[in-house]
Amino acid sequence: MSIMRIVIVAPVLSLLFLFYLLYHNLNAQSISNSTLTNPNGTDTSTGISKIGQQSRTNSSDKLVVISSFFPIDEFVRKIGGVAVQSSVLVPPGVEPHDFEPTINQIQALNSADVLVYNDLGLENWIQKINVINKINASKGLNASYTDKRKMIPDPHVWLDPLLAKKQVENIRDGLMMIDPNHKDTYFENAKSFLTELDRLDKTIRSDLESCKKRDFISFHNSFSYFAKRYGVTQHSISGSSPEAEITPTRLIEIIDLAKKSGLSVIYSEELVDPRYSLVIAQEIPNGKVLPLSPIEGIARNEQNSGIGYVDKMNENIRNLSVGLECNQ
Repeated sequence: MSIMRIVIVAPVLSLLFLFYLLYHNLNAQSISNSTLTNPNGTDTSTGISKIGQQSRTNSSDKLVVISSFFPIDEFVRKIGGVAVQSSVLVPPGVEPHDFEPTINQIQALNSADVLVYNDLGLENWIQKINVINKINASKGLNASYTDKRKMIPDPHVWLDPLLAKKQVENIRDGLMMIDPNHKDTYFENAKSFLTELDRLDKTIRSDLESCKKRDFISFHNSFSYFAKRYGVTQHSISGSSPEAEITPTRLIEIIDLAKKSGLSVIYSEELVDPRYSLVIAQEIPNGKVLPLSPIEGIARNEQNSGIGYVDKMNENIRNLSVGLECNQ
């Protein structure tokens, strides 16, 4: 590593750090001012935690369900349909890794019938919530670890469509147990969505089988399950969280990796500042930046347009196919 390269990159990083601080402060204000967005025994077989287990018998009221963040909310809406009144805790455009609910949000959560969450360390605030029913969407999944020494699990299971199917099944089974009057609705809706996820899996396999390259550089380490499923290799600029520190040394390592691997596409995310990805792309031949979404949230305009999980996954595959040089 040359001193000259560090001297060149370091001033750019200082500027990036200032932008990061401003971005982080604005996000913190957004989180503190937000409310729910509308778009303790454990049953080990279903992943439902209950404070005084209750099964609903009144079929005239919709089940009030609050989901922790976007993909879980999407799955709940697909399964629940008209039988549920669904809200999502983390607002559109907000990154969920370091999210903490406000007192008002906790009070709203505690008045709901059900809280559905991802688990695997993503929602560290979950024990603060006393809602009567909780559904753990990742119950029974074999989690990987972003840090085996510290036993930190990788929460990004939804990016593997076959693991997402298991999450859908967990949510379906939980809703059917809590609200048996609508169990047929939940079962049939889930069956339809599971078929859609099977089609997505086949599309990914077909689109990625002809690629010349197998390595790609994501922004943060979120595609491990996806990479393992489809035989590609993820490298990441950041660590397990998009807000992890990125050093000048790390930037130079990624630049060298991209050059040695012949990679010209660096991926960014919609909920984080793309400047780090842009800095790397400027240092590699024919470098460019494309989005590769961990689907941890979507922008409000995407939500308003009805863009969902499968749409975002298909967009990811199109952009990933560019970097992997796949035959379209």
